[in-house]
Amino acid sequence: MTSTPLIVLENVTKDYPMGEIVVHALRGIHLTIARGEFIVLLGPSGSGKTTTLNLIGGLDRPTQGRIIVDGEDITQYNENALTRYRRHKVGFVFQFFNLIPTLTARENVEFALELVEKDREQVRRRAEELLALVGLSNRADHFPAQLSGGEQQRVAIARALANRPPVILCDEPTGNLDVATGRRVLQALRDLNREQGTTVVLVTHNTAIAPLADRVVRLHDGSIAEIVSNPEPKPVEEIEW
Repeated sequence: MTSTPLIVLENVTKDYPMGEIVVHALRGIHLTIARGEFIVLLGPSGSGKTTTLNLIGGLDRPTQGRIIVDGEDITQYNENALTRYRRHKVGFVFQFFNLIPTLTARENVEFALELVEKDREQVRRRAEELLALVGLSNRADHFPAQLSGGEQQRVAIARALANRPPVILCDEPTGNLDVATGRRVLQALRDLNREQGTTVVLVTHNTAIAPLADRVVRLHDGSIAEIVSNPEPKPVEEIEW
């Protein structure tokens, strides 16, 4: 891991008006994430971790503050610029996979690639490379319903990597998986981080996952309660939950 900043949150707040009540989802977050870092955002439901992820991913805008990604202030982007940002700078992995059920594993990955690449041969080759990367070459022609939960999540990871984004944002990626399958998914993310230098920001309420990270950011009631560094993150096979 290098110390070069990739993501910087400066005094970020997010408020949600709920009738006469305003919910303060984030209360002045300051956070810097290095290029090539594996970060876990940890906290209970309502702590602000998913809100933080959505703001970094350009899925929502902060009420106040700045978010700098790769040297650019994405809070100043218009909607077209945000769309380009999401397409090229970030990959998303969600708890419920979000695969297109009528497309095969390969076609799900190709769909993401076709948003920026029109050469069919290039698209197919890249999709095959990505499925091989997550260990699913032999499942490329299977539909999501024919895949296990862990396999579907690994297809989702391959799709997230389609356009070579510098950062992968994961929202409870093991939340729907059993322990053994969850370990395989976490190993895939760890390998991408260590071998390709992809920055991983993973949201979870599961404290057992925390030892995998370079740093753990604990959120509580919309604020950062604690940041803990792991000089020697644990191997995936050693975690228990």
